[in-house]
Amino acid sequence: MSLPDLNLLITLDVLLAEGSVARAAERLRLSPSAMSRALARLRETTGDPLLVRAGRGLVPTPRALELRERVGSLVQEALTMLRPTETLELKQLVRTFTLRTSDGFVENFGPRLIARLLKEAPHARLNFVQKLNKDSTLLRNGTVDLETGVIGESTSPEIRTRMLFRDQFIGVVRQGHPLSKGEMTPARYAAEQHILVSRRGASKGAMDEALAELGLERDIITVVGGFCAALALARASDLVATVPQRHVGSLCDGLHTFALPFPTPPITVSMLWHPRMEADPAHRWLRGCIHEVCSQ
Repeated sequence: MSLPDLNLLITLDVLLAEGSVARAAERLRLSPSAMSRALARLRETTGDPLLVRAGRGLVPTPRALELRERVGSLVQEALTMLRPTETLELKQLVRTFTLRTSDGFVENFGPRLIARLLKEAPHARLNFVQKLNKDSTLLRNGTVDLETGVIGESTSPEIRTRMLFRDQFIGVVRQGHPLSKGEMTPARYAAEQHILVSRRGASKGAMDEALAELGLERDIITVVGGFCAALALARASDLVATVPQRHVGSLCDGLHTFALPFPTPPITVSMLWHPRMEADPAHRWLRGCIHEVCSQ
């Protein structure tokens, strides 16, 4: 089925407002003959003459009178929809954003981020959901507004990204742990009992690959799904947690931290969003808030 030319709505609106082909043509900067052809198309599309001759002028038919108010509001709504977005009024913004992120981000950056939102946009709300994988489907279908994390092979190519910070892994143990004293070596690190963080329940991680190159292997006692759980176990036991330093930040307060005695690849934590949200003023404001909070 062929679709009608929606430009005819604008023509109809002007014709009904002016009641004259000549004046409507002048208003739309068309020739009288072009406007007459447009009126003929409107008559054919609606199945009604719309405007009929009465003396030297034109008068609307009952159908035209019925349409006049409706088409006028419809055209105005369409023009408003296509007009550039006006300045964002943060104090009046009522909107709920959803941020998907990994364990530890909320605990470390969440308080400052929420305080920023309450100060600038007191009616806006931010929901955090757990990031269990790197699939971009939730960004694409609008379930999630933003994500944070490391860009992976499963990240869709159309997804927009911006770096938040660079990070590196560190070792964490309780105060008074044997590793809190003396020189740290790969052998000492590997000889202790460890916690592995893996959302997918893997039995090995990046640290194990680095140690294997040195001919070493660590003893992994338990696997947990997030960094907060790993830190809680390290705080209450002799187990060693290995976590990204900036990602967990103040969550390591009261624990002993140390640089790993072997090279590990740096981590780049980014913010990810779908391109359909690129120009949205409120979304752009939220992206700026997250970037500034994470850059502090």
